[in-house]
Amino acid sequence: MPLHVSTFTGEHRKMSEETPFTISSFYKFVSEKRLMAAKCNECGAEFLPPKPMCTKCFSTNLKWIEVDGKGKLLTYTIIYIAPEQFQDMTPYIIGIVEFNNGLRLPGIIRGVKPEVIKIGMNLKIDFEESVSSEWHAWSRYFFRPV
Repeated sequence: MPLHVSTFTGEHRKMSEETPFTISSFYKFVSEKRLMAAKCNECGAEFLPPKPMCTKCFSTNLKWIEVDGKGKLLTYTIIYIAPEQFQDMTPYIIGIVEFNNGLRLPGIIRGVKPEVIKIGMNLKIDFEESVSSEWHAWSRYFFRPV
């Protein structure tokens, strides 16, 4: 079984080749405070969130890679009127972050006020400890200023 070394903690872990390339697996890694993407072993394309098949060459020969959680804000919107489960957070910011390797991921941005957020600002991923019983039972990630 391959050994994976976390770029965040330096911890060595065994990583099963059998872990499917699904959104459920992605959130399982999030629950372990790891940002993982899929990489095609044939053409080198990377996918975040992961996909079970390469959309460039259609190969299913994929591997998991850990993504450095630092990047820049590409775009954002401020939510003032939210669904019921998010009303206590308003106003809140949703943005798309481009990581240093070019992969992009949307998410909630915390720790910055709507009036000071800027396109291009440096952000990094962070992880929530608690899981809501009212929303999907997946662990959650968010972005915050570096």
